[in-house]
Amino acid sequence: MSSRERVLAALNHQRPDRTPRDFWAEPPAWNRLLRHLGHHDRERVLTDLGIDLRHLEAAPPPRTRVPARSVSELLGRTLRLSTDALGPDARRWQRRAGRRPQSGGAGSLPPGHTPDDLDRSRLAAQCRAHDDHALLYGFADVWQRPALVRGWEEFLVDLVERPDWVHWLCRRFTDFYIEDYTRAAELTRGRIDLYLLISDLGTQHGPLISLPMFRAFAAPYLREMITCIHGLRGRVLFHSCGSVQDFIPDLIALGVDVLDPIQPTGPAMAPEALQAAFGGRLAFHGGMDMQRLLPSGTPGEVAAEAARYCEIPGGRGGYILGPAHLFQPDVPPENILAMYGG
Repeated sequence: MSSRERVLAALNHQRPDRTPRDFWAEPPAWNRLLRHLGHHDRERVLTDLGIDLRHLEAAPPPRTRVPARSVSELLGRTLRLSTDALGPDARRWQRRAGRRPQSGGAGSLPPGHTPDDLDRSRLAAQCRAHDDHALLYGFADVWQRPALVRGWEEFLVDLVERPDWVHWLCRRFTDFYIEDYTRAAELTRGRIDLYLLISDLGTQHGPLISLPMFRAFAAPYLREMITCIHGLRGRVLFHSCGSVQDFIPDLIALGVDVLDPIQPTGPAMAPEALQAAFGGRLAFHGGMDMQRLLPSGTPGEVAAEAARYCEIPGGRGGYILGPAHLFQPDVPPENILAMYGG
């Protein structure tokens, strides 16, 4: 099978010749892996590890410097640059919510950005360069990102006290990403296989919001995005960290095709439980524990856990191997290689 055939078979819940693989890594983790391998060719790494997906990129507008070692990026989120003991290449952009007006009306979010601000000029060439691979595009976040821009505390209060303000914010972000995805599909002649849709709904121990809140404030905008993506002949890769098992029936009803990252936060999010409850109705992506196993386990333990995921959710198709978040800089390169059988 080609990589694309392998991924599409898994998404159709058919067993491919082997479990398809994806690769997500923060820039410092990439740098550490490349130093370990002794070269700087990322495409060579992906090929050597048998990675079946390629992530298309539309360049965002430049970040704007603001005071206190911070930047303001696309759609109004402010990030603070920090360093830690992992060294100078382990600088991390940490989310810091900007303070915004306490009510809606003539607000200014997103601040001046439109779909025109994304540079999609290389998308067609990227598709041609990776014709044999499954292609993933985007970073549409229609509920969590408004919260990050607004500020989590204010946003959660808004759900109760200022619901119109929440809907106004989510509407702005949804309209932005529908236009972005539509333009990307047109430029690539419908070649994109998966579109990323993001809204973190879970904490380490349970839901971040109630199901009624989800259905009132998140589901309508997720449904619009899912309808758009399916209309573009794509599949929906929905990302939410945390313990999200309570939301999965609703996500299936909304039309989500693939759930990422199936973070192993407890028994209900274990691959056995997810496969028993939802196998055949929902595909899965990720699962490899980023909190303990990948940074602290041995290569043998990592390889064994990868085999477990490939067998349980992946034994009948319906699974793509990947980490339960982007590889972080504290993950030893040996464990990344072991995860993919290298």
